[in-house]
This record gives sequence, structure tokens and C-alpha cells, in this order.
Amino acid sequence: MVTPASAEAFILANTVPHRPPHVPEITLHLADEAIALWQKTEDELEAIGLPPPFWAFAWAGGQGLARFLLDHPEIVSGKSVLDFATGSGLVAIAAMKAGAARVLAADVDPFCAAAVRLNARANDVAVEFTENDLVGHDEGWPIVLAGDVFYDKSMAETLTPWFDTLASRGARVLIGDPGRAYLPKRGIIEMACYEVPVSRALEDAEIKRTTVWQWKGQDHS
Repeated sequence: MVTPASAEAFILANTVPHRPPHVPEITLHLADEAIALWQKTEDELEAIGLPPPFWAFAWAGGQGLARFLLDHPEIVSGKSVLDFATGSGLVAIAAMKAGAARVLAADVDPFCAAAVRLNARANDVAVEFTENDLVGHDEGWPIVLAGDVFYDKSMAETLTPWFDTLASRGARVLIGDPGRAYLPKRGIIEMACYEVPVSRALEDAEIKRTTVWQWKGQDHS
């Protein structure tokens, strides 16, 4: 059974403070040896039925989206924001640093609660967290953020109609994506593009071309 204290202790024992290369304004507790931690935690967490440690890495999509928010704070300034599939909380923290009134970080991985709490504390910001699956829900967020979520076909098929619904009622949905296979080819508008340094141990390159897209919806054929 994962408790908040045990999750925090595990994260502190297996990570070190890092400044992601594309967003050096932010400090995160991240894996120092990518493959070693991934394998160790995947094995240990699998034994208790928990997901792989996505929270331990600053993925390219999240770095690109965080950079975009820090460079364009007017997008979130004074607004209520949802950061979906938050992982480490990188994008949520960037939104708070950019002046958001409130950020709800959501992730179904219970370890993310501890990761977000530790990382928010390291950056002197307050971020709310929920491990509820919010897909299909709408609490009226004017801004919805999602970094690196189109890596899986079933995930893409689940998210697409939800993002369509949110965008159609007026939410600004922003996606950070480094060219994942299941990102829709239509119904999105390019807002910015970055060359983001990443770990070759986790990705197929040392630099990932990462785009921030605004979701317009409906036509994804």
C-alpha cells in the first residue's frame, strides 16, 4: 500500500534535483540514471500493481509546453488551469510560475501526488492534485494542458472526443507533443516549435523536435 510518506521517501531516495535543459527556471526531482531507475522502479512498482515511473522524467512534450507557458504568461495569467496527465508536475508548475490563479494537476498514478507535492515545494508554488480520472469530465476550466499524451493508440482514442468537447465549449486546449505516433493530423493548430534536449536512454534521439498545438477539434481524419 503506497502512503504519501512512503511515496515521498521513495522519490527522494531515487531522484536528484535537476533543472530540465529547456526550462532551467524550474527544479524537479528527476532520475539521474534513466534506465537504472526505470527498470528498478518498474520492477518494484509492478509487484504492487503501480504504473511505470513517468513522474521521474522531464519528457519532451512537457518541456516544450512548459517553455511555451513561461514565454507567453498571458495565456494562463489569472486563470484556472487543468494540467492533465501531469507526471512530475512540470507543466503545472510552469503555469503557476506564469501567473495562473489556480492549477489542478491530474494523474491516475498515485506516486504523482508525492512527485507534484515535492516539485511544487522546490519551486515555491502551490499546485492542487487529484488522482481521479478526469477524462470525460468538465469543471469549466478555461485552460487545459496536456504534455506528451499521444504515445498510445487507446489513450489517443479516449482523449480525442474529450478534447473535442472541451474545445467546442470554449476551453483553450494546448498539447505538447514531440511527434508521437497517435497525435491527430488534423484539428490542431501549431503554436510553437522547439528543439528539446532529451535522454537517449529513453528516446530515440538526443534532441526531440517538439510542437505546442492548440486543439481545434472535430476534423481528425
